[in-house]
Amino acid sequence: MGNWVVIAQYHSDVYRTEFVRAGLETKLQALEALRAALFTYVPSKSLVEKRRRVYRFADQETYLVVIKGKLTQWECTLRVAELVSDSADPAVAEQAQLDGGAAEVADGPRDRIPPGH
Repeated sequence: MGNWVVIAQYHSDVYRTEFVRAGLETKLQALEALRAALFTYVPSKSLVEKRRRVYRFADQETYLVVIKGKLTQWECTLRVAELVSDSADPAVAEQAQLDGGAAEVADGPRDRIPPGH
């Protein structure tokens, strides 16, 4: 099972995080799924779409999707994330440490995984 996911984060009565795609093997696959979701993802609530605007953040891996409906406007952030720790499966954390997590640049920041997790 892959450790990469595409998530949507938005506010609808409360702040929500929704998994759009899960179980992706590589970051590249996750980015491809993210780009596909930009024009097809709709919130779980019913919304009649009249217009969609997509904004790309400077990191090139995060997008803001703004959908104008008949009566309301809805915004969400779509991005990719990597599972680096799972208390039910310690092997996930071990593998993330071996792989160096999502960091592709040796000098970049890394997640610190606490001992025993």
